[in-house]
Amino acid sequence: MKSKFTLEINKPCSEKFSGFKKTELGGFCDSCQKEVIDFTGWSSQEIINYFNNNSNQKTCGRFNDYQLGSYVEPTKPNRLNYFKGIGVACLALFSFGISNAQKENTPTEIVAQKLKNQKNTKPQNTFVVKGVVSDEAGPLPGVSIQLENSIVGTESDFDGKFVFPQKLKKGDVLIFSFVGMDTQKIKIENDTSVSNIELKVNIEMAGCVFLGEVTVKKPFKSKKKFWKKN
Repeated sequence: MKSKFTLEINKPCSEKFSGFKKTELGGFCDSCQKEVIDFTGWSSQEIINYFNNNSNQKTCGRFNDYQLGSYVEPTKPNRLNYFKGIGVACLALFSFGISNAQKENTPTEIVAQKLKNQKNTKPQNTFVVKGVVSDEAGPLPGVSIQLENSIVGTESDFDGKFVFPQKLKKGDVLIFSFVGMDTQKIKIENDTSVSNIELKVNIEMAGCVFLGEVTVKKPFKSKKKFWKKN
């Protein structure tokens, strides 16, 4: 399961960043005696890396407003899912064997009728669609990719890559959206129609810059407690 976190600045600072003493990552605020990290030129991946490596310390930062929101953290492969995959594969092979055995016992007339029906049915030309989503700074994780007029969709991973969960056909439309970026609608022509998608910053949302202490919120996970009866 993908892990997400949200960045917020609950109390924006009124100090002027231009008046700070320059540091390696931003500027030093004499008022609060802290270094303020300038994230405005950072990519989404760089921001994720920073907060993964500095999760136990408080951070004061300077952000574009579209950079404050939800991010997708990279996840390690789940060994349990791996064994589940093996189990599904074995089950599929077992089912395939049973299916072949049943076909061998099917009367010739029924088999002939099925073949005739298959000839009369035109196969749909569908294909697997995959690609990479990026912005000006590089790969963009957490981008929503949805099939128009449906609830089927997926998200780009930590490297901006995605594979759409169902096969598509010519004429289908995929919608690419991300906070602070212009939404794109791409009409599918073939399996390479969305191999490389670059989202552009929404100018209307890029005008504000926020300064202050960053709050990092992660989804709440309830912990079950088991009580022993006396």
